[in-house]
Amino acid sequence: MKKHLGGFCDLGFAKIDTDRINRRGFPEVVFAQGKTLTQLKEIARTFIVSNHPLILTRINQEQYKFLKKIYPKLKLNPLGKIAYLTKNNIKKIGNVLIITAGTSDIPIAEEAAVTLEIMGNNVTRLYDVGVAGVHRVLDKKELLRKANCIIVVAGMEGALASLVSGLVSSPVIGVPTSCGYGANFGGLSSLLTMLNSCSPGVVVVNIDNGFGAGYFASLVNKGQKG
Repeated sequence: MKKHLGGFCDLGFAKIDTDRINRRGFPEVVFAQGKTLTQLKEIARTFIVSNHPLILTRINQEQYKFLKKIYPKLKLNPLGKIAYLTKNNIKKIGNVLIITAGTSDIPIAEEAAVTLEIMGNNVTRLYDVGVAGVHRVLDKKELLRKANCIIVVAGMEGALASLVSGLVSSPVIGVPTSCGYGANFGGLSSLLTMLNSCSPGVVVVNIDNGFGAGYFASLVNKGQKG
């Protein structure tokens, strides 16, 4: 039985933070991976009844198809594995640029992009411009310099975040990905490279954490003029 207590809804297996939208300006986001279909159904219903946007990250096709039958307006970004049911008239502001080093990094970038768009940010994508062909990103310097905030998504050695930060004045959020061969250690090499960046203005989120990067970039972007 659901019990609405001080700021959260107790489902027994989950305690939905219904007050988060008041504290943070954005509701709780559901990490779908590892949850059963029944659990997701009850969690989703709580958000819908509360008239809160529903966002589910790391959702698989089985989970999405199940929920889609219940909520036909539920949308999916298949690359980013993120599903959402929100108001269609979201006003977008500012400019956040998302860059990937390679094509294999795009799924993580898309998780960040959808998060940003749902939170009301204008998003520009610049994909596959890693340091192995540095002229590709140097050709877009004007695009880089117009952004209020930049997310750099990179696996392998993760050097792109430092390079981009050295070209711009805006904050850079590094997202190390698990893309790479054995010595990449599932993203650890790119994480350490970004953490040890000698270029000021780089902050780093966890490996493959596109959602975290998008959320933080939204806070930065909405603190800017424009």
